[in-house]
Amino acid sequence: MQKEVLVIGGTRYFGKLLVQRLVRAGHCVTIATRGYAPDPFGARIDRIRVDRRVDAAMRSAFAGKRYDVVFDQMCYSPLDAAIAVRTFAGKVGRYVMTSTIDVYRGIRPRAASLCEDDLPVLAQAIDTGYPWHDPTLAVESYVAGKVQAEAYLYRDGSLPLVTARLAHVLGGPEEFTGRLAYYVDLLRAGAALPYAHAGAAVSFLGTQEAAAFLDWVGAQEFTGAVNAASGGPLSAHGLYRRVAKALDAPARYRRVNEPTAPGVLSPFDFAEPMVLDTSRALDLGYRFSHSDAWLDDVIRTHDLAFV
Repeated sequence: MQKEVLVIGGTRYFGKLLVQRLVRAGHCVTIATRGYAPDPFGARIDRIRVDRRVDAAMRSAFAGKRYDVVFDQMCYSPLDAAIAVRTFAGKVGRYVMTSTIDVYRGIRPRAASLCEDDLPVLAQAIDTGYPWHDPTLAVESYVAGKVQAEAYLYRDGSLPLVTARLAHVLGGPEEFTGRLAYYVDLLRAGAALPYAHAGAAVSFLGTQEAAAFLDWVGAQEFTGAVNAASGGPLSAHGLYRRVAKALDAPARYRRVNEPTAPGVLSPFDFAEPMVLDTSRALDLGYRFSHSDAWLDDVIRTHDLAFV
């Protein structure tokens, strides 16, 4: 059935892949962006140029509009969440916020992996006085911002909400974070990987599956948090070994014994495992791939970019 769908964001990375899927499925798709990045969709979609972080602009841009599904790729703080509520409450059939595995930072799972209920989201403090929209604080405030955005939306309760907690998403050279490229570049430079925790595995997800999962979520009826991750989690040590195997090159390692903050030695070097339990998605009908199905190909696309 054709639906009216809004994607906030959607001009890069897996947001662009999500739009491609929605267009191919025959939905009427609108993307909302600031208009700084081009998109390849031409006349197949509508566009609304608006700054997601400006309350008055958002309410003006979407006055009188209704959508069956809204995918919010750009909700990074409780301020963004509050704008979403004031703009879309009572006007959407389903609101899908792209969240992250990082909301579980510092939380010890009750079992071997992290399930949705391990984060007591309704108990999280919300600080609307913090300068969330200061670009110089974007990196350091990312995790707290996502947690508090979820907390605000669930506490408010006026949107039919799903928060899709995606594992660390890995894609080709268009991956703007540069996290996988770090390991490819290090290997090609012949350098040793500094690591502290060889066994602290984390969950990953490919860009294509991230888009496919969000597309699937938008078509369902459940609400609440849901984890998304491929099988086959890897530590930074294991990922470097996988890069070396895919590129048929020797890998060198350097053990670091001094305490370091997560991600300092390399992007995925964490002190504790961060593996997502995807049982809820499985019970609801979604089957995730294993990282063996896509990771080597993604690694090789980064290697071509290195050359």
